[in-house]
Amino acid sequence: MRKMICMHGLTREQEDKIRAAAPGWSILFGRPSELDAESFRDAEVVCGWCPAVETEGLRPDSKLRWVQTWSAGVDKLPLDALAAKGVILTDASGIHPIQMTETAFAMMLAFARNVHTAIRNQAKGVWDSSGTFGELYGQTIGIVGAGAIGGRLARIAKAFGMRTLGVRRSGRPAADFDAMTDLTGLHDVLSASDYVVNALPLTDETRGLFGPDAFRSMKRTARFLNIGRGATVDTDALVEALRDGTIAGAGLDVTDPEPLPADHPLWKMDNVIITPHTSGLTNRYKERITELFLYNLQTYLREGRPARNIVDYERRY
Repeated sequence: MRKMICMHGLTREQEDKIRAAAPGWSILFGRPSELDAESFRDAEVVCGWCPAVETEGLRPDSKLRWVQTWSAGVDKLPLDALAAKGVILTDASGIHPIQMTETAFAMMLAFARNVHTAIRNQAKGVWDSSGTFGELYGQTIGIVGAGAIGGRLARIAKAFGMRTLGVRRSGRPAADFDAMTDLTGLHDVLSASDYVVNALPLTDETRGLFGPDAFRSMKRTARFLNIGRGATVDTDALVEALRDGTIAGAGLDVTDPEPLPADHPLWKMDNVIITPHTSGLTNRYKERITELFLYNLQTYLREGRPARNIVDYERRY
């Protein structure tokens, strides 16, 4: 009997949908701690990821053929080992754009309307209306990483009356972007943007991409937001750019290192907003990933291969 494991505590209704899609399969539902090692050696399909998938599922005698991850980023997975065993890997791209876009706009609106300062003053009981109050309307947003998340960012930015510039590997034009370029045009986009949103995956090409030169290319009035991966940014260079006024502020949902140490200088900067890698979280996460998994499961059973979000092992995403 073919076997499947689904982790991360799905609802009973979601479990029933998966059972109905794969009649005749033995399906284990549960959190990693509730599953024994042998089950990972016998599973052909795994939805989710935990250390046992690597230690047991990648053994030479295991039956693993397809892993559907719970996250969009796969940089922390053993990609070379998965590729060597011939395991198909699909990520969760496409289920994050709504909540991550809303996080980015929450940060941009906070900077534009000084909400971050008001919250700090509220905690101290201080009434202070000083400062400059701006608008998103008429501003330019540079979106570095114009995939599914970047595309939604651009669409919502248009509703705010913003100019939209994009950077992506192919450089191909895309809907809702006024202009698009590949990485060779990165610094041109940075120099023209009032808000720079980094939505890049972590690859050899993007690691440390935002360093001293990138921050020097930005306007002194610009804000930098990172909702992609922490290691795409040189953290020391970011701190220096914030300290010396090279850029005006930063909104960070991801950092390097992560978690950010309690004594790190970024915590104490008034021009920085930090959220603890929560931009992808939503109370609808399980609903959306179940829909994605069910679609891929149906095509896997019909054609022997899932249809959406197959990771390219050479590109690392």
